[in-house]
Amino acid sequence: MEWVLLAILVALVLYLIVVYNGLVSLRQRVTQAYADIDVQLKQRHDLIPNLVETVKGYAGHERSTLEAVVQARNAALTASGPAQQAAAEGALSGALGRLIALGEAYPDLKANTNFQQLQTELANVENKLAAARRFFNNAVSEYNAAIEAFPAVLFARSMGFTSREFFDVGEAQRQTLDAAPQVKF
Repeated sequence: MEWVLLAILVALVLYLIVVYNGLVSLRQRVTQAYADIDVQLKQRHDLIPNLVETVKGYAGHERSTLEAVVQARNAALTASGPAQQAAAEGALSGALGRLIALGEAYPDLKANTNFQQLQTELANVENKLAAARRFFNNAVSEYNAAIEAFPAVLFARSMGFTSREFFDVGEAQRQTLDAAPQVKF
């Protein structure tokens, strides 16, 4: 009888260790996925000054558009946490869309190889960023589900496992990103 109770206790402790280690692994995956987003955002932020300078040479009188991009970039650089970063990056995407649209209004700018190269690099970074966001949101979904599932729900919160936020641009930002940029002559 004692051996049976001891075996059940040992099995329970081993099971809790396995569940705990699984939660730690999922939390690390979320952290790594967020770091991947951060790397892509830094690459994006590094491209923006070059793009602004290129456009400034051809469309310097489009000052409000250029200033909006710079302000949005600065806000994105200082944002922290997935929700705040997502909102700032959504605003930056909208401002970049308006900046890129200037290429249509200025044929010389559109023909500029530096502008074309920067557009291509920015598009590549945007694709990588979208993939990194999907990976992060998937990791967050799995992690949140694991800490809310039984038996982890019994001890996860007390051991420091808390829900994580998704990297979502939000409905208002999504509408801004989906809307065609306005080009004024």
